[in-house]
Amino acid sequence: MPYYDYLCDACGPFTESAPMADFDKPCDCPACGTAAPRVLLQAPRFANMDAGRRTAFATNERSQHAPKSSRAHPPGCGCCSGTSKTASRTLHRPDGSKSFPSARPWMISH
Repeated sequence: MPYYDYLCDACGPFTESAPMADFDKPCDCPACGTAAPRVLLQAPRFANMDAGRRTAFATNERSQHAPKSSRAHPPGCGCCSGTSKTASRTLHRPDGSKSFPSARPWMISH
């Protein structure tokens, strides 16, 4: 069973073990017997935690509200989404023939 901290108004703070199902219920003070609510007297000890576990906690906290995207740019950007096309260099003639004046003049179009 885990240990929880409680605060009695008359006697002060004390620590008791309780089942995890009763984590939010008050506990009787060992000195005077009155019901004392559970309190958090210390912050969790993350400094003594190994680096891999601490990194996992930080990643989970970060991903709750801002998941990491694998894309570098937002959807619809012109550089990588393929939605905007560059102007074609193909020259279309009225008779239907095409030519590529600036690209590869030695190639014949089909």
